[in-house]
Amino acid sequence: MGTTFNFELNNKPSKNKTYAILLRITQDKKHTRKKTSIEVKRKNDFNQKAKQGNWIRTSEPNHKKWNSALEIELEEAKQAYRDLKKSGMATKELIKTKITSEEVSPSFLTYARQRATDIYNEGGYRNFKKYNGFCNKLEAYLEELHKKDIYFSEISTAFLSKFEAYLYSLKNVRNSEAKLHPNTISLTLRIFRTIINRAIEVDKIITPAANPFMGFKYVTPKYASKEKLTAEEIRKIEELELEEKSLIWNCRNYFMFSFYMAGIRAGDLIQLRWNNITSDGRLEYRMGKTKKDRSIKLHDKAKNILKYYYDEKCKPTDYIFPLLKNDAPYAKAVTNEQKETLPSGLIKKQTDDVSSKNALINKYLKKIASLAGIQKNISFHISRHSFSRIAKEKNVDNNHLKNILGHSNIVVTERYMGSFSTAETDAVMKSIFEEKPDPKEKVKEILKSINPDELEKIIAEIQKENY
Repeated sequence: MGTTFNFELNNKPSKNKTYAILLRITQDKKHTRKKTSIEVKRKNDFNQKAKQGNWIRTSEPNHKKWNSALEIELEEAKQAYRDLKKSGMATKELIKTKITSEEVSPSFLTYARQRATDIYNEGGYRNFKKYNGFCNKLEAYLEELHKKDIYFSEISTAFLSKFEAYLYSLKNVRNSEAKLHPNTISLTLRIFRTIINRAIEVDKIITPAANPFMGFKYVTPKYASKEKLTAEEIRKIEELELEEKSLIWNCRNYFMFSFYMAGIRAGDLIQLRWNNITSDGRLEYRMGKTKKDRSIKLHDKAKNILKYYYDEKCKPTDYIFPLLKNDAPYAKAVTNEQKETLPSGLIKKQTDDVSSKNALINKYLKKIASLAGIQKNISFHISRHSFSRIAKEKNVDNNHLKNILGHSNIVVTERYMGSFSTAETDAVMKSIFEEKPDPKEKVKEILKSINPDELEKIIAEIQKENY
């Protein structure tokens, strides 16, 4: 019983005015057909007589991805035939049944929504927002297709390609005149891939061979160069005359404290408490992003900033900077262990408050940049990049810089290669900010220590050598 597999076009258009490509299974001159994941807008975009891998003409922009998708679906059908043939049951109807599993395939959207909920319950509110955003975008795309849900079996490389194209058509929420940023599109597809991988590796919902991302590649934007301030621009910000204790004055203090403490991130600075300052003059805290513990010697200028905020009434558990309220419900969680066991609702409240304060600081940093005559888009995180730039200008080794910044590995700084002692870190920090002494002042100090009579002899000798 000879069995052949071919593709053909459904001449009847769908509701979306597209033409589905069908997989035709033929046995003894009798056919059965199964709809593939590919639909073309124009009949001429499909070439039934083409050689394998070239069914979609180059006139269709997605021809490479769609041809690849069709090849995978063709191979799945042939594999189903081979599997059934071993048992002597390779009828065209059973082949179709084996490769058609929509009725029993679980809902991908339900799975993705549940994964987002799990992340929220685990306390990962930031990641929850990303996953929830992905689900919303996928749901909106399905609505355009007049679908309420999508099954795992329906997610093919062709579907991924079309979803990617849809993302590129979306407008930017923050700027309605611009399209969705490439970084956002890349993040959305990366979350999609992560959920698929979890369904394969953890929950065993689909097999590795059914992974649609095996035949799909998306563009990962290159790392964009961040704004960085020069030492001169830092000086201009530092020397700005601002009304003491005003909001803009405070925001300048936050930025400069971050700069002088190796670019501490906004989220970490906002949550600093007085018990993060040790008796021997160090700042010790756990980074919120990487969960790494940091211990950095306080720079003198950072100490001077702290003096503005300390008084005898301050408790060790009070926040250092007047940004979060000490009586906030989440403020009771002081230790890292207590923070990790906060209820999800309080973590959400804390994260939202921190984000709100970060936005406020950034608003005033833009005003500060304007007053300082700096034509750069300044945000709090620029303090971190500026610190890195100035450190590199002073020839600080990437490994030392990686350790100071608390990066997870040397690829982020050039991404983690080991740990360094705090003494070594302190020396590097000192070298970055230490001003070079004036040679004349050094000479004066030496001359003061010499006996006047001896000094006259030295001067006489120098004059004799010069004449």
